Amino acid sequence: MTDTKPTDPPAAGHAIAVTVEDPVCIIRLDRPERLNALTFPMLDELRAAVETAAADPRVVGIVITGNGRGFCSGLDAAVLAAVTGGDGAENHAGARPATAEELPGLFSYLLHVPKPVVAAVNGVAAGGGVVLASMCDVRLASDLASFTTVFLQRGLVAEHGTSWILPRLLGPGRALDLLWTGRRISAEEALTVGMIEYVVPADELLDRAVDYVRQIAASASPATVAATKRMVYDHLGTGYEAALRDADAEAWRAVEGPDATEGAQALLEKRPPRFRRLGTDG
Repeated sequence: MTDTKPTDPPAAGHAIAVTVEDPVCIIRLDRPERLNALTFPMLDELRAAVETAAADPRVVGIVITGNGRGFCSGLDAAVLAAVTGGDGAENHAGARPATAEELPGLFSYLLHVPKPVVAAVNGVAAGGGVVLASMCDVRLASDLASFTTVFLQRGLVAEHGTSWILPRLLGPGRALDLLWTGRRISAEEALTVGMIEYVVPADELLDRAVDYVRQIAASASPATVAATKRMVYDHLGTGYEAALRDADAEAWRAVEGPDATEGAQALLEKRPPRFRRLGTDG
């Protein structure tokens, strides 16, 4: 059954729209006149929306997209000018300086969300928009989408974890090419080089992203989806011995857990599995 129930709407003037359509939370960047350029309040709203979805047992996966013809054009020009003018991001409302407990980077927290986070890249993704898409777990892009890193062309370096994630998605040479040149690539080239996983017609993008989450919700255990996400990211920076031992321990926890019992029973009874959702009430 589909439960369509929007979350509390954002305050006037804010630029994030959120809807929950069980089992999917759709988060839309909503400054179409600015190609969804990010402000500090907008960054805080986005994070709050993700954290709310992570705690909501109706939500199996999160889809992040943009309204209008842009996915996200990065930091708003006025914000970027203020930050690079020497005032420092820490002096602006909405900025979150890194702490010992938290990774630096605008969207690094997405790596720790225990639910799939899917980017539905509807248009241009530039600078911080590339960061946002890259820090999502899976990326679908409209055939009208494009990507440009643009950091170095603004006198900046590969920021917010892109020096870590892009080489893992693309390989070092392709990552350096896109970072050094800042050239804009199409969705088709992004698919070819490994920046995204799917290209779909523009008018099908959101439906396809939502269906992707629905497929996971219909067949996979949310607890083991979360465990597998954690393992994949942790093991990127782990030697094979530690990774295999961790995977073995996680596998035994799964075997001994209720979802394995339910999965086996569903197979015997030839029915879809009924796994427990993740969330504060789940």
